[in-house]
Amino acid sequence: MYISKRAKIGGLLEGEARILGSTRIGAKTVIGDGVIIGYPVQKKVLSLEKPTFEAYDGVSEGSTIGRGCVIRAGSIVYEGTQIGDNIETGHGVLIREGTVIGNGTRIGTYTVIDGNVKIGGKNNIQTGVYIPPGTVIGSNVFMGPYVTVTNDRYPPSPKVSGVTIEDNAAVGSRAVLIAGIRVGEGAMIGAGAIVTKDVQPRTVVLGVPAKVIMSREEYNRKQRDYLSQQ
Repeated sequence: MYISKRAKIGGLLEGEARILGSTRIGAKTVIGDGVIIGYPVQKKVLSLEKPTFEAYDGVSEGSTIGRGCVIRAGSIVYEGTQIGDNIETGHGVLIREGTVIGNGTRIGTYTVIDGNVKIGGKNNIQTGVYIPPGTVIGSNVFMGPYVTVTNDRYPPSPKVSGVTIEDNAAVGSRAVLIAGIRVGEGAMIGAGAIVTKDVQPRTVVLGVPAKVIMSREEYNRKQRDYLSQQ
């Protein structure tokens, strides 16, 4: 365990956590075994003569984690990250620098949020999702297991073209969102779809490449009928 003298911890440490820099952790938050909070960015790591947690602590700006969160074992949160209240992660989640996450969002096991990402509140991001730099996600968004978001339309190139996912959208398991697209409010993307163009609000798309198959209203009716038969 390593706890920075600059850190302020209002929560509970489950085991051998490492808390670096001027990290702030809110009341009733639980930090799991082996979690690292405030891990420094590459430039700072390479500037050090010896890579120890004491040295990392000296250069880290720390992170902010709100009240009532659960950050499960094996997760790593880089410096400069702001995590709101009542956030829950699975095990082995990676959240890179400059990411902002709103209250009440859930993040599944082995998800990677690769830095400089903005995520709203009350989202359900499930196991193994990949979210690259430049992505903007609204609130009340569902992302199924192993969704892949991309940010480079002509790889490999230095230009980042972030994906935007608006409020109340849903993305099915293993869908791929191509760099630069916008998924409109309340839109739905079917499992396994490859989305190459903007998705209009409250439409449902499916296929490779994804195409509109119905409206969100029609989908909602089908969902209600299905559930009433159970």
